[in-house]
Amino acid sequence: MEPNSKILVTGSTGMVGSALIRQLEGQPYTLLTPGHGELDLRHQTDVLAYFRTHQPDYVFHLAAIVGGIHANQTYPAKFIYDNTQMHCNIIQACHTHAIKKLLFPGSACTYPKLAPQPIQECSFLNGMIEPTNLAYAAAKINGIVMCQAYAREHGLNVVIPMPTNAYGIGDNFDPAASHVIPALMKRFHDAKMAKRDAITLFGTGTPLREFIYVDDLAKALLFIMQRHDNADILNVGTMQEISILALAQKIAGVVGFEGDILTDASKPDGAPRKCLNTEKLFSLGFQPETSLPEGLKKMYHHHFISTGQSRREQA
Repeated sequence: MEPNSKILVTGSTGMVGSALIRQLEGQPYTLLTPGHGELDLRHQTDVLAYFRTHQPDYVFHLAAIVGGIHANQTYPAKFIYDNTQMHCNIIQACHTHAIKKLLFPGSACTYPKLAPQPIQECSFLNGMIEPTNLAYAAAKINGIVMCQAYAREHGLNVVIPMPTNAYGIGDNFDPAASHVIPALMKRFHDAKMAKRDAITLFGTGTPLREFIYVDDLAKALLFIMQRHDNADILNVGTMQEISILALAQKIAGVVGFEGDILTDASKPDGAPRKCLNTEKLFSLGFQPETSLPEGLKKMYHHHFISTGQSRREQA
């Protein structure tokens, strides 16, 4: 990205968007970070008018309605409608206004539930999707296919990173919408403050997952925007797996919860294993820097300690 370029970041107040802004601040770019009150990405005329007025050169489309299993099962219509509307409008505006490059992130949940592990990029559209996040995955799949179609038919310069599960500063701790790490961190913190004896996990605790710290993901997105130039999917992960039960134990240790950790096999587990093969990105020279224990400590300290939340709860 050339100096003085205008860079549009949608979803700039979200966890990933905020981390990307931290990477871009202080560099010789003009940052465009419209909030929902300034620009509703679901309205095509508004999106086209914004592009016409501000003329962005590069676009990171990070805005999305996201959440864990509970949110996906509760709000499937919102997940598929809002996310599809937003990316359709952004992709069309990028084409109409001939932007230099668009970054559209996919999601590991778009891969088949039983894809060979670790999952390679060629597994995309090669099997059935995990049903607990089908609506969100369907919207992402539509966006990926649309990006590649615009690249093929119109020459749109687009890159499509496929991130694994991200966590970190700025994560969503709302129990109705959070992913597994913030959900568990809040539950363990609340249990510690209430001096409860046990916490029960959603499912058996056996599924294997991979996580990347959000600042590492932001660095990867910037790396890909600057150094990758085709519309092929590119996995972004750590290739470090952990079971949900082991993850819960690590979070409990960070939080200081000393009670029992139980499991509830009557609740769905989701995909049994999900780890991305990130060898292609690693071969380009990118490596994540933050270990899971280090990232969990940073996240807990930022949300529960530095904000004074623990002290307020004890008062």
